[in-house]
Amino acid sequence: MNDQVKGQKRQEVKMLNRKLLELTGVLNVESFDSEEFLLDTELGFLTIKGQNLHIKHLNLEQGLVAIEGYVHSLAYLDGTGTSKSKGLFGKLFK
Repeated sequence: MNDQVKGQKRQEVKMLNRKLLELTGVLNVESFDSEEFLLDTELGFLTIKGQNLHIKHLNLEQGLVAIEGYVHSLAYLDGTGTSKSKGLFGKLFK
C-alpha cells in the first residue's frame, strides 16, 4: 500500500494451474479472441496467449480482469522494437 501512496504504479498477476489468470492494474482491454488478449495496464501493454481464452470477470473501474482458458505466455510490450510487437500493433491500427 505504501507504493500506491507514493504514486508508484502497481500490478498483481495471479495464475492458477495455467487455467485462471487474475490481473489488477488493467486500464483497458484493447483486443481479444480465444487465442490472444491485449491489455493496456498501468505498467504497459500486456499480451496473453493461449487456447480457449475468455473473460471470466471484468471490472475496469477497479482495474480487475480474470481470464479463463489454457495460458501459453504472458509478455509485456515495452517498446523494444521487436518485429512481433510491431506486427501486433499493426493489426490493431488497420
